[in-house]
Amino acid sequence: GIFVLGLPYALLHSGYSGLLLIVLAAALCCYTGKILIICLYEENEDGQLVRVRDTYEDIANACCKKLSPRLGGIIVNVTQVVELIMTCILYLVVSGNLLSHSFPYVALTEKTWSVIAFVTLLPCVFIRTLKIVSKLSQLCSLVHFVIILVVMTYCLTQIHQWSWAKFRLSIDFEDFLVSIGVIIFSYTSQIFLPTLEGNMKNPGEFRCMLNWTHFFACVLKTTFALTAFLTWGEETKEVITDNLPSFLKTLVNLCLLTKALLSYPLPFFAATEIVYSSISKGNHSNYRSPLLSLGVRGSFLLLTLLMAMFTPHFALLMGLSGSVTGAAMTFLLPSLFHLKLKWKNLSFLEKCADISVFILGFLCSLAGIVCSIKGLLEVFG
Repeated sequence: GIFVLGLPYALLHSGYSGLLLIVLAAALCCYTGKILIICLYEENEDGQLVRVRDTYEDIANACCKKLSPRLGGIIVNVTQVVELIMTCILYLVVSGNLLSHSFPYVALTEKTWSVIAFVTLLPCVFIRTLKIVSKLSQLCSLVHFVIILVVMTYCLTQIHQWSWAKFRLSIDFEDFLVSIGVIIFSYTSQIFLPTLEGNMKNPGEFRCMLNWTHFFACVLKTTFALTAFLTWGEETKEVITDNLPSFLKTLVNLCLLTKALLSYPLPFFAATEIVYSSISKGNHSNYRSPLLSLGVRGSFLLLTLLMAMFTPHFALLMGLSGSVTGAAMTFLLPSLFHLKLKWKNLSFLEKCADISVFILGFLCSLAGIVCSIKGLLEVFG
């Protein structure tokens, strides 16, 4: 998605280790995706695997049923809503950034531009079906392909300026931890995996599909981040398109703006559906109270604007999101749930792998949270 544009900036602060992090994050995300899907299944009396759960929420409820039948689902839903809302906030932040750099001769701040972008998103309050959202997402994919193609083409024309000396051998530890959050956030997809696997014609091919998609994602992200960083080095900016020459910057930034605005409805719709379904006790498909529906959507829309106004820093906000919700949904919860539900059937090495992923995710999350918040506080100070 659009947050891939922050990867070159992550390399600026992580050096050679950033390349390893991109590969490692892909491998770990692929692994946790697989064990999350394993948690959907249980063996029947004949020893065959049967899908007994459908969602991330169902897995969480199964793990916490002794404490409370719905405790796990509440925790997962809150985490999902936070991640989705943070994604929406990032879209507004990057929209203000893009408009500000596209029209530097207009005397408006990034916050003002974010408000202008927000106004164009007001119709999201009236979106009630996923059909409209899916059409907007298709347009996003097309625009995204054009953007990556333009940036990569320009970088390749500057290949004569590339130098591996631009990579840092020594790195700042705090900046490195923020970079971890940025890289993690670019891979998060666990929220959607149970639904995706359940809708596949042949669910048995899920593991193979996950291997190939993460492999290609890793190759493309590494290639994009590397070529962009080698082109601009120390001058690499938070949103890489800001480095483009003026004749390309305005065009690409407007394409990015279009993509950001078209991407906003999907996480916004998903977040409001989770909240509304919780309020209406699962009857979210039957809008008995249109006023309540509009109230929930309007409140969330306003919340994303207010947060975008108070935290207008793309990389720091993305690092915080990746460290908090990204790490939880991608590393902490899948490994914890797998250990809880499958402990008796796991080998020693599998238990060690899950525990290692959990510890690594927890440490990265904790350190990333501290450093991202510290960075934001320094900016505000």
